[in-house]
Amino acid sequence: MAYWVQINYERKAYFIDLDRISVFVCAPNGRLTFWLPASAIPIIISRQNDVENYYKIYDYIEKLTSQSFCKNWVKLFYEKKEYIIDLDQISSFCYANQKLTFWLPESSNPIVLSKELETDAYEKVKDFLLRKTGKALD
Repeated sequence: MAYWVQINYERKAYFIDLDRISVFVCAPNGRLTFWLPASAIPIIISRQNDVENYYKIYDYIEKLTSQSFCKNWVKLFYEKKEYIIDLDQISSFCYANQKLTFWLPESSNPIVLSKELETDAYEKVKDFLLRKTGKALD
């Protein structure tokens, strides 16, 4: 079921189905970023500039990540930001020198996870790959 929100951003009204968003990024400064489906346009919302939509989206993320049927959504802490990612939407992963790399959908941002620095996130992605491909990385 679609979860639509209207967001006024940069003098334009966007009508967005949050169920189609595959990545949300929460920064320590209170900014919430996501990319529009089928484009590279980022939408950046903060508590200061759009309180109502900020909390609608934040509540949506909390419900999404707490539901058991959404098991391929993971929260990763990377470069001082919290990434909430639907791993099912990632189309390729690269593994070399005990580092996992993947690119966020709708953006060109790579996520590079090392076993030593991002242990928890690394293990979550590694477990996802084992479940999906049947192949163990190490």
